[in-house]
Amino acid sequence: MLFVMDYAIIETGGKQYKVGKDDELYVEKLKLESGAEVSFKAVALFRDGKISLGDFNVKASVLKNGKGKKITVFTYKAKKNCKRKMGHRQPYTKIKINSISG
Repeated sequence: MLFVMDYAIIETGGKQYKVGKDDELYVEKLKLESGAEVSFKAVALFRDGKISLGDFNVKASVLKNGKGKKITVFTYKAKKNCKRKMGHRQPYTKIKINSISG
């Protein structure tokens, strides 16, 4: 038996993600609180082995907002005694896909 799962390609934060129902993923930070509902524009929808292109709707709920692991950024200019060490933590939003309609 071949099991084909329905999934969609959504676009948010300048990136595209492949999502299915009940998936949890980290996206670029959204200006929403935990528990809020959000809908994304789906670029493509894969259902029953067929591809559909166009505007579809994917509904998700926000689980939490947070920051990723700290990375160290070190810049320098050779032979100039100019150095700078910085840290960065990328903000994110964790979402859970509730429904794919289209």
